[in-house]
Amino acid sequence: MKYHDCHVFLHRYLHLAIHGLLDKNVCEALIELCTYLRELCSKTLHFDDLKRLEKSIPLTLCKLEKIFSPSFFDIMVHLTIHLVCEAKLAGPVQFRWMYTIERYLRRLKSYVRNKAHPEGSIAEAYIVQECMHFCSRYLHETETRLNRVQRNYEGSGDNHSHSGLQVFSRAGKPLLGKEYEELTLTEWAQARMYILENCEEIRMFVE
Repeated sequence: MKYHDCHVFLHRYLHLAIHGLLDKNVCEALIELCTYLRELCSKTLHFDDLKRLEKSIPLTLCKLEKIFSPSFFDIMVHLTIHLVCEAKLAGPVQFRWMYTIERYLRRLKSYVRNKAHPEGSIAEAYIVQECMHFCSRYLHETETRLNRVQRNYEGSGDNHSHSGLQVFSRAGKPLLGKEYEELTLTEWAQARMYILENCEEIRMFVE
């Protein structure tokens, strides 16, 4: 899982997964830790809640020390005590997330082709991409990153096929690749019945 997936799992699902499976003291300590992190990462913070969390987290860590081995308690576990002070000074955590910055750094890292000079590779690739982005503004009849339709786009309402049948009026957008497949007799009968019941052009013949 990615870091954000682990973050959501710790906040929302861990206490549900361990409930009834582990001992009561283990579940209690882990649920208190999950609740502490979930409340600390909420959209709105109140000083009364922060004071309560600041008093409860040392007791939670003491409970964890009775359960896990000393090797579990590294600097990252100790930093949970200081998260409340950080929230008091900096405010809600959603304004300080690093997810967007990490995604952008991953994008810059993908630009590197010469590992001996990563900064130069990133700078050259960024300039090339900006030039391509500028030139694509003048390519009106060519599909570019500016006018590319969505992956599930099925065409506008005025996009009609040349078959003449209303049931096939939507042209749609084909998927990547193609595969030849023959219909079974059951599928053929279902398609035939659908045409007979939904196609306005042949209703007069059915009646």
